[in-house]
Amino acid sequence: MTGPSKQEPFGRRPRRQFLADAGLGFTGLALAAMLQRDGMGAEAAASLTGQPHFAPKARSVIWFFMNGGTSHLESFDHKPALNRHAGKTIEETPYKSEVLDSPFYRKNVRDFAGKPRDLMAQVYPLQVGFQRHGKSGIAISDWWPHLGSCIDDIAVVRSMWTTDNDHAAQLQFHTGRHIFDGFFPSIGSWVHYGLGSLNENLPQFVVMGPPPGDCCGGVGAHDGSYLGPQHTGVQMALDPANPLSFGTPGNKVGIRERRDQLDLLSDLNHLTATQYPDDQQLTARIKAYELAFRMQMSVPEIVDLSRETRETQAAYGLDDKVTEGMGRQALAARRLVQQGVRFVQIYDGGGGGGGWDAHTKLKENHTRNCGRVDRPIAALLKDLKQRGLLDETLVVWATEFGRTPGSEKTDGRDHHPYGFSVWMAGGGLKGGIVHGATDELGFHAVEDRHYVTDIHATVLHQLGLDPRRLEVPGHKRLEIDLGKPIDAIIA
Repeated sequence: MTGPSKQEPFGRRPRRQFLADAGLGFTGLALAAMLQRDGMGAEAAASLTGQPHFAPKARSVIWFFMNGGTSHLESFDHKPALNRHAGKTIEETPYKSEVLDSPFYRKNVRDFAGKPRDLMAQVYPLQVGFQRHGKSGIAISDWWPHLGSCIDDIAVVRSMWTTDNDHAAQLQFHTGRHIFDGFFPSIGSWVHYGLGSLNENLPQFVVMGPPPGDCCGGVGAHDGSYLGPQHTGVQMALDPANPLSFGTPGNKVGIRERRDQLDLLSDLNHLTATQYPDDQQLTARIKAYELAFRMQMSVPEIVDLSRETRETQAAYGLDDKVTEGMGRQALAARRLVQQGVRFVQIYDGGGGGGGWDAHTKLKENHTRNCGRVDRPIAALLKDLKQRGLLDETLVVWATEFGRTPGSEKTDGRDHHPYGFSVWMAGGGLKGGIVHGATDELGFHAVEDRHYVTDIHATVLHQLGLDPRRLEVPGHKRLEIDLGKPIDAIIA
């Protein structure tokens, strides 16, 4: 037999409809993901090997992403010239020719009322001081004092660039493609696709925090796209009673009853599988039943932070309402990678354009936001190092773009994709170094420039993956999609 015809016998529901109706009621998030894009992902699953291409230096990634565009000028790229030339237009500074002679500038900067918009802007002075930290003496803004104490373990890349001047750059940073190109697999999905599971009781690509708004790509920033929904990030809350959306059986359903439900469904579907032995999608869904149960039993324990010592909780800022939110996410991230989760993606300031979008009141915005995240992120780095986990865990801090040197007569800065900063730590990377540079005003990357997919390629390289060997039949990737590892920061 080749399977049922389109006209099903009276009283018999189509197999897919049965699975959809039963699955959404019983199996929770894991099966819902399998049903989300019916008919996709079988080829990707079949090609998955779960083995690195060469010896890896890291096994997990914790990826922090600040939605909205954190100012590189008030964080990790100190530019004293902004204070010396405050109030002037860029045309009036000694750096006019550096800007105008840049091929990247001529090709990419938008015109505004007939003139390049950024040349019309008045140079806006730095809104915070800088201090040198560590043996490396790298200057970090005073809004990041805790992170400054970790600088000798950090590689700062000051020469990032991208092409989207609006907040859909959040999607572009995660997939490598402009939103006008459509939706493509995210970096976390490629890691999941390439390496598979380290712990079969936990999801391997976990997402915490509010994702970008729909205007900015939404959940596409952690989507599996053509790799299939099984490689999409699983959104997790930090409530031990209900950490996974649709991922608990309800507070009135006991473990034994839950086990009986899944056993029944497993028996029914194994009977169906016997009738249709070549149905790969059905086989994957049956496996998802068991995954759903294992996740429901394991995840609540992971996110129960009361199991940590008071000293650890305090270090992450759980005793302070300002830092508690990010502190819980950072501490949960450590617990997740400790138990073998491959990729933990933490969004901060999600929704709309993003909470770091400081067109006005930049000082107020960044003082508040840095105050929320600086201590917990630094605590994570120190905790990983103290436990011997930093060497095998790659920590990435990123944002979709930086902010302009000019203010356009406001007390904030505009979007700026032409030169901005990202930092990485652990996972076999060098610490206490700065790579790349922007010009004297921080306008555009001028030395060792890196498109966003170079961060992807570096992450994959440290995990033992060659992006050129992660191919999916029927889906041709561009050279810029693949990126190049940033060799200068690799130990």
